[in-house]
Amino acid sequence: MPRRAIERGLRGLLPRGLLGRSVLIILLPMIVLQAVALQLFYGGHLDVISRRLAGGVAGEVALIAELAQRAPEDRPELFREAAWRLALALAFEEGARLQPVERPAWMPFLPLEEDLDHALRERVRRPFDTDWQSDPRSVIIRIQLPDGVLHVEAPRKRLFTATLYLFVIWLVGSALLLSGVAVLFMKNQVRAIRRLAAAAEAFGTGRDAGPIKPEGATEVRQAAHAFNHMRERIRRFVTQRTEMLAGISHDLRTPLTRLRLGLAMLPRSPEAEEDLAALAQDLDEMERMIAAYLAFARGDGMEQPRPADLVALVRDEAAKARRAGGEVAMTGPERLVLPLRADALRRCLGNLLDNARRHARHVAVAVQAVPRAGRGAAEGVSAFWAEVTVDDDGPGIPEAERESAFRPFMSGAPGGTGLGLAIARDIVRAHGGEILLEQSPLGGLRARLRLPG
Repeated sequence: MPRRAIERGLRGLLPRGLLGRSVLIILLPMIVLQAVALQLFYGGHLDVISRRLAGGVAGEVALIAELAQRAPEDRPELFREAAWRLALALAFEEGARLQPVERPAWMPFLPLEEDLDHALRERVRRPFDTDWQSDPRSVIIRIQLPDGVLHVEAPRKRLFTATLYLFVIWLVGSALLLSGVAVLFMKNQVRAIRRLAAAAEAFGTGRDAGPIKPEGATEVRQAAHAFNHMRERIRRFVTQRTEMLAGISHDLRTPLTRLRLGLAMLPRSPEAEEDLAALAQDLDEMERMIAAYLAFARGDGMEQPRPADLVALVRDEAAKARRAGGEVAMTGPERLVLPLRADALRRCLGNLLDNARRHARHVAVAVQAVPRAGRGAAEGVSAFWAEVTVDDDGPGIPEAERESAFRPFMSGAPGGTGLGLAIARDIVRAHGGEILLEQSPLGGLRARLRLPG
């Protein structure tokens, strides 16, 4: 098997989360250590003790069998003495023949049965049979004598040591205790990292829940403090930029308003009507371009996400596109509520529908919920994507040029600013989603929006 395949197989066996890997790092050496201790116990102490105990019982049974064969008339006295002095229950079945019977092992993972059988073969040297199943407190040994079968009941405690119980209790108990301590400790540490990751994800998608409380290990606290400082610096930057852009918007619109007012006050004449209309059109174009540039620069970063019906937003924007002269069809569920920055998303959908309407005759919009593959909601990730597709039957965009279409000022249409798709991508990414351009089933371009549910 290739080395890379082996490495991939081993990586597939490892836990994916930090908690699982941390606990594995702590528990794996302990498990190896206990496995070594268990092997030493089985291969050393338990094996020696088991052989010695089995040898003692087998020697006593062999001696009783020999005496019972030599002096049949003294068997009753022999049996009474053995019961009193050796704690062995004896009985003789005259004229019986030993029938070998296959019995399942009592404890296959212990060497007791094997050691007793080996000791009996060495010392008794007669046909015998051992029964570990019939009596839970005794081991029944049957030995074939010339005139019958000798039955010996030996207490199991003579073949079994309590050290095994103590060792297993210590082994299992210490493993469970250390496992519980390791899981609880690492769970607290990982919880702080998860909160930091969730706060960073929320802040990156515009859901600012405020500063996070530093907790956990020193390094995690340092990361939390650094995140809080970064959050404050970004908020100050966004606030300052928004205030500056508001001033720029006011400063730019003021001379345009004066120009429009002056244009309206100019005397009208048939000869100048065409020139005045062209100037008014230029002013409208300048205002539209300034509004687009400011919207792109501002990025709508101050709006907070709130639960909104995506289907209703798409339906409203599709109706606006129809009123503007487009042929727009829409399909989707009745409702699909998720956290949205509604005003920003309206601008995104308006840009996409406006582009499709200006370049195509037919536009189709679809909304659906798509299951998210991978981790799922158990790890704090949404279980589905909210997907919006905008299809048209226009000329489309070649595959090699689709990524560059998202760059600012890359407009292929006359009079366009080249900011529609750039603004749309910024808005979708601010929601934690993505926008892709693909080949449309209608023959033109498909814009696919994916927003986390």
